Amino acid sequence: MATRLPYTATTATGERFDITFPLHPQTASPMRVSQLVTAVLEAVDRDVMLDPTTSNGDVLQAMAMALAIRASMIEVAKPITDRLATELVKTALSAMNDADRRHIQVGHA
Repeated sequence: MATRLPYTATTATGERFDITFPLHPQTASPMRVSQLVTAVLEAVDRDVMLDPTTSNGDVLQAMAMALAIRASMIEVAKPITDRLATELVKTALSAMNDADRRHIQVGHA
């Protein structure tokens, strides 16, 4: 059975996602994966706060480009890293289909 990574993400607008990501069989450290996801999301949030007119499409495009660059930095044949990156993205997107999504109520009772 594949190792799974439970992860909770809360957006700036108060939406909460509880996700269980299946991890690649060769994942070296689930903890580092979780830490890196948090670091990337926090960096994007900080940058978007600098220019609130940034579109979601621009954010997705930039992240796709960053993934392509990062995959190409791995010293192995490009078709291998392309396939791996594609499989990892498909797995992560599929996990989001089963994520619990809810809005956190803020205020006084």
